[in-house]
Amino acid sequence: MVTSVIWRLTSPDRPPAVESRKVTPAGELAADERSTIDLFKAASPSVVYITTLQQRMDFRTRNVMEIPAGSGSGFVWDSAGHIVTNYHVVQRANGAKVTLSDHGTYTAKLVGVSALHDVAVLSIDAPAAKLPPIRVGTSHDLQVGQKVFAIGNPFGLDQTLTTGIVSALGRTIQSPTGRPIEEVIQTDAAINPGNSGGPLLDSSNRLIGVNTAIYSPTGSSAGIGFAVPIDTVKRVVEEIILTGKYTPPVLGVAMDARVNELLAKRTGKEGAFVLGVTPGSGAEAAGLRGAAQDENGQITIGDVIQKAGGRRVRTPDDVYSGLQKFRPDDSIELEVLRDGKIETIKVKLGRGD
Repeated sequence: MVTSVIWRLTSPDRPPAVESRKVTPAGELAADERSTIDLFKAASPSVVYITTLQQRMDFRTRNVMEIPAGSGSGFVWDSAGHIVTNYHVVQRANGAKVTLSDHGTYTAKLVGVSALHDVAVLSIDAPAAKLPPIRVGTSHDLQVGQKVFAIGNPFGLDQTLTTGIVSALGRTIQSPTGRPIEEVIQTDAAINPGNSGGPLLDSSNRLIGVNTAIYSPTGSSAGIGFAVPIDTVKRVVEEIILTGKYTPPVLGVAMDARVNELLAKRTGKEGAFVLGVTPGSGAEAAGLRGAAQDENGQITIGDVIQKAGGRRVRTPDDVYSGLQKFRPDDSIELEVLRDGKIETIKVKLGRGD
């Protein structure tokens, strides 16, 4: 059934007159608005859009082709073409393309990654004039409540700015390896899928973190976002550019979270239980003792690490977290419980894989 509607005019000859509304002149922008606009204009040329690629076979032609697999954000680290993003953005990709702010697209090469810190470095061959490096700040002196700005490409939308504050400091989140990332910045600036790898800036237009994750039951921003601090990112990125990989420091001891929990309950002792010591390691040279088993099958508890680098230790993860501020060949000071007494031991850290 079709229903027709006839609109009757007030006059059969002409439509009613329409009043022309005058445009109200805009007032001056507030100082903080001008500041935010200037910040976006200055920082956005350094922010890039990353499309990851995966190889697929066309079963009809048997040809292998690359298809888009995902997307994320990143930023220009230097005029040599190094691009920084999250490891999880490129984790399962066979390749990637980087789109600069002028919409020019370049094929990217993978320089190296640190899954422990969710950081990856790509490189593109683009003119230096098109590669304005982002301004790098520091994260050690951040304060809860200060303004922050996130720029990225959420849901593939080009160059989006969101604002907020530092909601909390010193958070711990899980890296793609399952190990903790320490000293993470929490912010209420909206971070959505596609923002990953983009910069978190302070009001001085300085990079203070790399947006990496959100806490949300729906997968979209719920006011709780996280960024890896720039002090960590800078150390990792510089090593990757220099050597092509990040080499983590290792203590040279064997520990296990489940066994640790059982031993803590059984003995009533708190700390990370050393189950074994790697031969030739700094831990062995320093005299750390692992658990031992006698001829009757009885297990003797070894050293229990209770502080690492001045940080309180309750689990093996706490020890791994304490190593994040160190490099291979650095020495770390441990406080261990041995035979009912606290001893201080310095261990030279080795080089991991």
